[in-house]
Amino acid sequence: MTPGEPRLEVFPSGTGVFANQMPTAASFCFPKARRLTHRSEYERVKRDGITRRGKLLMLNVAAVENSSTWRAGFVTSRQMGGAVVRNRVRRRLREIVRRHQHELREGFWFVLIARHGAAIASYGALEDEWLRLGRRASILL
Repeated sequence: MTPGEPRLEVFPSGTGVFANQMPTAASFCFPKARRLTHRSEYERVKRDGITRRGKLLMLNVAAVENSSTWRAGFVTSRQMGGAVVRNRVRRRLREIVRRHQHELREGFWFVLIARHGAAIASYGALEDEWLRLGRRASILL
């Protein structure tokens, strides 16, 4: 490797990115490593955490000892509607969390559960509800 050649970084997932393309500390990316991906993780948050309920969303939050970062999970029920509706709500929730990720405290896992009204709610209403519930659960700075 020559001094001017970019270095390839390989992540545990097997994907590689050149070092000059690495996200900065203040970036707004939302990598998969920040998401809860296994059923056992969702169950742990439900079992060990607290729940805050709102009109459009429910927020389950659990403090995790060995986790220095926060991680998020998103749940939409089939009762909400078809796949298109559920995926739209999940995309909106991911975007809301991504935009406010620098305001989140570290060491918490949380699960956002969309209630029936979230399917017809505006983006602004979902964002207001997330901010209100996050402050009530003390996970936002």
